Formats: sequence, structure tokens, C-alpha cells
Amino acid sequence: MLALAVSLLLLALLDGLFPPSIPAPDAGQAAVVLDRHGEPLRAFPDHDGVWRYPVDLQQVAPVYLDTLIHYEDQRFHQHLGIDPLALLRAVGLWIRHGRPVSGGSTLSMQVARILEPHDRTILGKVRQMLRALQLERRLSKQQILKLYLDRAPFGGTIEGVQAASFAYLGKPASRLSDAEAALLTVLPQAPSRLRPDRWPERARQARDKVIERMQTLGVWTAERAAAARQEPVVARQLDPPSLAPLLAQRLRGQAPLEPVIQSTIDGELQRRLEAQVAAWSRRLPPASSAAALLVSLERQEVLAYVGTAAFADRERAGFIDMVQAKRSPGSTLKPFLYGMALDQGVIHSRSLLIDAPQDFDGYRPLNFDQRFRGPVDASAALQQSLNVPAVALLQALGPARFAAQLQGAGLRLRMPRGSAPHLAMILGATEVSLADLVMAYGSLGSDGHTRALRYRLDSPASLPNPLISDGASWIVADALASTPDMEEARSYFNRAHLPDFAVKTGTSYGFRDAWAVGSSSGVALGVWVGRPDGTPMPGHYGAISALPLLRQIFEGLPAELRRPARPRPATVAAAEFCWPLGRLRQDTEAEHCRMRLQGWSLNRQVPPTLAPAGESQPPQVVRIQIDAHSRRRINASCTAVHDVETISYASWPLLALPWLSRADREANIAPALADDCAQPDAGGNLQIIGLREGDLVEAARGTATLELAVHALGASGRVRWLLNGQWAGESDPGQALQIGLTDSGPALLVAIDSENRHAQVDFEVSLNTN
Repeated sequence: MLALAVSLLLLALLDGLFPPSIPAPDAGQAAVVLDRHGEPLRAFPDHDGVWRYPVDLQQVAPVYLDTLIHYEDQRFHQHLGIDPLALLRAVGLWIRHGRPVSGGSTLSMQVARILEPHDRTILGKVRQMLRALQLERRLSKQQILKLYLDRAPFGGTIEGVQAASFAYLGKPASRLSDAEAALLTVLPQAPSRLRPDRWPERARQARDKVIERMQTLGVWTAERAAAARQEPVVARQLDPPSLAPLLAQRLRGQAPLEPVIQSTIDGELQRRLEAQVAAWSRRLPPASSAAALLVSLERQEVLAYVGTAAFADRERAGFIDMVQAKRSPGSTLKPFLYGMALDQGVIHSRSLLIDAPQDFDGYRPLNFDQRFRGPVDASAALQQSLNVPAVALLQALGPARFAAQLQGAGLRLRMPRGSAPHLAMILGATEVSLADLVMAYGSLGSDGHTRALRYRLDSPASLPNPLISDGASWIVADALASTPDMEEARSYFNRAHLPDFAVKTGTSYGFRDAWAVGSSSGVALGVWVGRPDGTPMPGHYGAISALPLLRQIFEGLPAELRRPARPRPATVAAAEFCWPLGRLRQDTEAEHCRMRLQGWSLNRQVPPTLAPAGESQPPQVVRIQIDAHSRRRINASCTAVHDVETISYASWPLLALPWLSRADREANIAPALADDCAQPDAGGNLQIIGLREGDLVEAARGTATLELAVHALGASGRVRWLLNGQWAGESDPGQALQIGLTDSGPALLVAIDSENRHAQVDFEVSLNTN
């Protein structure tokens, strides 16, 4: 009795002096980022390069736990770490066959060997049994089983059932089938020899032995076992998953201690977008890349995140996340400017804007194609992405106010160092990320409010931030969904295939960034194309380099994401407007309504037409007195007696006159004064010298280009010249301008001075190239 007591005391002493090595729950663990359905996106090994993802018992399919215990250790819940019956059976088989046939190891003993590997000797087996007893003394059965689930070897650097399920089967261990549970049960017995990615037939045979054991034990019916045998052994190559690698890396960096991070990404959509972006990038010049971001507006969840065209490609700088990179947005901020202008009562949807050369305190913007369209309504100006009308609106609204409203809604602008918000920012002279742009465009598909993008399923929904009103966002989206914003885009972007999708393209200065961003009532989607190092890609711009890819992505989305347009808000009403005054038709006298346009009013506001830069007065009704018989104008200086009649006309902005019909131009000019009336000192008229109305300008035979010297007489300030609506240059008063003529046919030359007075000449060009 004393000897037994001494022995027990000695064992307790040795147990205290030499405790088993039990790792902490989070020791050396790897991590995995999952998609919204639990599929792995990207796996991160631990510091030793081992792929291990701890799981709770509740996170593993019950069929796996059931199969594991019945196949490996049927009396797991009854023994104290050692199963004497199993040991006796193992010894008997050893004697019978002359070699070890069955080890008799319990799951507790297997965990002990995993934690402290040893040689396959009798001393090693004794040590393993003692360690198993120590584990049983310190841990519960569930804790021991969890250690096995987390650390059992499955081949290569794969440890644990969760890592094995992800690596070989591409799914979490919670979704194992009967056949897959049997496969992962037997694999740790000989992981190198049974790896299903290398030896599928060996793996199948071993798996079938487990299935047969489950049937023999009566755990599975014959039908269930037969069905499990029919399932083929199909294993993925043992490569860690790498979907949405840049996002996964970002999420892992934000939560380095979390072993499992579940993102909002839809794995199937992610694969599709990555393939589409990669295929598109192969058409692009060397060292270029592309990015795409897809967001569901229902909960502002990111469904697909493609930060680079080629993650492993050093030439394309695939390690740079272009979804988060700050880049010049080109014209993509214009929709929010128009929305703010609608809210502030600066414009309505069909307000008259003038696309003509204008001077904004020394800033003279040109259009992308260097052409000018003259009078244009607000919706068309946005659709065609015209620069001068946008700068005019920003000047009316105020750059600081515009930038502050964007920043307040979460659109984080980065201005050049030392620079305050300025007019050029609406054309791209600032920087913003694709993520922020897509978030902002989501407001056009919802209620005008932005909401922070959600990248994790457990992230709380953010409070909405007002950007523009519900009504303004609807009017802007309606304009963008009506027509491609550039004529060249028609061959690439068939609007009939993209109903109810409001899209805007943009190109940064020097062809460094090409954008296409849009939204519907279901999703917001953005595409960026360019070089990550910021070097130009000449000839690549939004309509041809980004828009086709956006169209391809949107057309491939499932039907549930392509929802119909949202209803028109109550604050938006259909209306008919009159030019040039900009008023409602019913509030405008018929003779003052030179052009009618159907559009939308917001909150019953009908703002008048803006005055272009350099003109002190907006269009208005001009009332003058004339002689009823001669129809000539009279004033207080007239010496004769006249039969007075008052007439009126609606004045057009002076900048619009070169684009008006002859009838509209004549209607905008007051009649000449009667002979007995003194002429006011209004200065001389602007005249073009060097070319006359109706001239034929003919080049010598064989000449493909003709240089023409012209200057403006009577000009005030610098003169801006247009040839066939396209920018031709500037000149000082009295200074000649050399204009190159390269096309035969009718031509129109227009000169506009600093007071927006204009002169124009129609002429004919003949180039004899034969």
C-alpha cells in the first residue's frame, strides 16, 4: 500500500516537473479571409509557414466528428487517455503478423505525439501514453479534440481540418459531405502518401476503408455508404487561395490577431471580375494596370474588389492597390457639381449654359476635343462632359463650398500641396480614390446620401452622409442614363443593353488615368485604367479604355443586381422651359420663348439663365421704343415727333450669338436709331480683317495646308478665335493670328473679345492636293 502511495506521489511530482507542452489557443496560427459564403479568398501562413486555422467544434461538420471518433477512437469519451482494449488488440496483431499492424493509439495519444513528436519505438510509445494521461488530467475531452482538429497533419504545410478543407476542397470544414469527411479522417494517418492532390487513387482507397468501417459499425446505412463511395476524389492543387488578394491583405492588416475574417465579397463575382479585368489589361500597353470595384447598394457591401490587373506581375506593379490609390479623377466629379447646383437653385435640368471660350479670372479651360458647342442645356453639358459649362457652374457655386460638401460626405479629396480648392479641380486638378468615387456614385442610385463601404460582414452599417438631395440625385442620374457622355463612346457603349444605369467617364490630364463610374438602383460600379506609376498612356481615355470594361462587367451581373430605375421623387416635376430666359413656358410670353425644352424642375425652383463670364447681365427682356411707321429705334435725344411704339425681345448671351440661326441673331439686335436721334457712344463694332464674307480661299496645287493671317479690329482685350467651333488660338488687339486650314469645304471663323462681342465670317476653303 505504501509502495502504491509512493508511486502515485512520484508520478504527481514528475507530472508537475515535466508538464506537457500545451500551446495557447492563438499560438502560431495562420489566418484566412473568407468570402460572404464562407469560401476562402486568401490564406496567410503563420510565422513558420504553416497553414493552420483554429476552429471550434461547432464550426466542423458533425459527420466529420462522428467519423473521426468511430474510426480512430470509439471509446474516446470513456477512457482516460489510454484504451487498454485497443492496446491489447494492437499487441496481439503485432505478435500474429510479426510487425506492427495497428498502433492502438487514442486521439489523446495522437494529440500528444503531434505536440511532442517522437521515434516509433517502445520508449517513444510509453512517453506518448504518459503525455496522453497528462493531457487528460489537464484538459477536457472537447479541448483535446479541438487540439486534434487544429493541429493534425494533412500533408505539406497544412495542419488542421479547417486548413485541409480549404486547401484541398475549397470549402470550410462545416460543409463537408460524407465522402469528404471520410477522406479527411484518414488523411492524417499517412499525409504524404495519401495526399489527394498527388495520389487521388490511394486517397480514394483509404477513404473507402473509412466508409466501409462506418457501414460495418452500423453508423451508416448501406445506401449512405454506397452514395459516399460514388463521390470522386477531386482535390485542388495545394496552392493557397488568392482571390481579392489586395483586399484580403488589407483586412488581415487591420485585424492581425483574427484567424478567420469573413468579408462581404461574393467569390463567384470576384472570380468573374478578376478574369474580365485581366483579359482587358492584356489589350493595354506595357506597365499598365486596371482596377474595378462593385458595391451592392442595399447594404453598401463590396461584392467584388479588383485592386490590380495582375497581382503577381511586377511590370504592372501588381502589388499596388489601385482601388485605394489617390489619382486625378478627370471629369468624374461633375455629376455632383450639377447636383449641388440644382439644390442651390443655380440651374434646372435644361438651363441654358454656354460652351464657348470664356475667361475665368485668367483660367481659360478647353474641352477634351478642343471643340465648342455654343448654347447647350445643363443635362447635355453633363452628358457630353463639357468643361466650360462645368467651370462656370463651379464659379457660381464656389470651389471651397463644393470641396467642403464632398469632404463632408466622405469623398476624401487630396489637393496639391499648398493649394486651396480652385476652379480646375472640377476638371481633375485634385486626387481621389476609386473606392471613394464608387461610394459617391452610389448616392446617385439611392437617395443622394453616401454611406461608407462595408468590406466585412460583421461591420456595422454607417449613418448616411448627405451629398446632394434625393431629387437632385435622381435628375443627375436621369441625365447620365440617357446618353453616352461622348460621341465616340457610342460604338463601345450601347445604352439599350444597360438600362437604368447612370455612367460617367473621365480622363486625367496627360492621359494618366481613364475612368468609368456609374450606378443603378442596385449597384455602384467603377473602373480605373492607367499606369500605377503615373506615367501617361497617350490615346487612352475613359470612353475607350475604361467604359467598355465597365459595360462588360455590368452586362454580366446577375439579374437581381440589375434592378429597374427607382421612382421619381415627389420633389421632381416635369416642366417645359423657354430659352434664352430659362423660365417656364407658361410664365414666358410667346415671342420671348425662342426655344422650348422638356425637362425637370426641383422643388418648383426655376432659376433664370446664368450670365456667362465677362457679361454683367443674364438674358432678360429688353424693352425699347420705336417709331411705329419707320420701325426704327428712338430715344430721348430724338428731335422729331414720332408715333411711339414699345417692343420687346429676349436677349441671348453675347457668347451664344455665333451659334444661333440668322433669325435668332437678328431678333437679338435692336433696330437702328432713327436719323434724328443721337447715337450713344457704345464703341465700335468688332470686325475680322484679312477675310471677308463669302471669300474662296484657294491653295496652290499640291498644297495640303494653307496658312491664313487674320486679326480683329475694334477688339477689347484679348481675342479668342474659333474655326468651325474648334479652338484656333488667342491674339492681342491688333495682333495677327496665323490659322492653319487643312480641310476643304465651307468654314466659319469666329472672333470673341473680352466683352464677349463677336464677329464671324463664312468662307470656302479649297485645297488642291492633286
